[in-house]
Amino acid sequence: MVIARRSLLWTLAAGTLPAQTDKTSLGLKEVLTVGLNNAVDLTGRLDGYFRNEAIKILMPPKLQPLVRGLQMIGMGKKIDEFVLSMNRAAEKAAPLAKPIFGNAIKTINFDDARGLLTGGETAIADFFKKKTYDPLAVAFLPPVTEAMGQVGATKQYNELVGRFQKIPFASKIETVNIEQYVVGKALDGLFYMVAQEEKQMRKNPAARVTSVLKDIFGRR
Repeated sequence: MVIARRSLLWTLAAGTLPAQTDKTSLGLKEVLTVGLNNAVDLTGRLDGYFRNEAIKILMPPKLQPLVRGLQMIGMGKKIDEFVLSMNRAAEKAAPLAKPIFGNAIKTINFDDARGLLTGGETAIADFFKKKTYDPLAVAFLPPVTEAMGQVGATKQYNELVGRFQKIPFASKIETVNIEQYVVGKALDGLFYMVAQEEKQMRKNPAARVTSVLKDIFGRR
């Protein structure tokens, strides 16, 4: 975790919000940038989703009859491969969040910053989810679709559905737009990580700050 982020939250929580200046604004935005980018880095790396049980993308609930049916005929490995491919697609898309978060940070005014940093334990995550979810969903869809094609996920999905439908007396399953599903779960995981970063900042304020924030807040 970055010391500057924690110290800023500690300062604000203590009720010593500094006067509104350009330097203060820049310091606030710098801290938010570091925190949000850290969450992106945690998800946008190899196994960022797949090895994190809290955000790992699993089969859609609507497809559980398919999962059970294919496992019964020895196709559990194929399902595991498909789950891996969904997570790989999310990991490739995650870095696209950085510029979108960056643009959102630029629009934050002083009152926004006060509310975010003195609010509840996930005030920052909630704010950015509301502000950036839709543009992130639009940005994530093309790379997720492309990645799922490259790793064979879309083909695997269609094959799994086809095999299931050939099972005698198999129940009908609801159609799932698998690319949209992965985008939604990828964003859920990303904002979960933003919230975890934020909770950590609020619970563990550090005693030191960067030289820039020392000038802004005059607090060690």
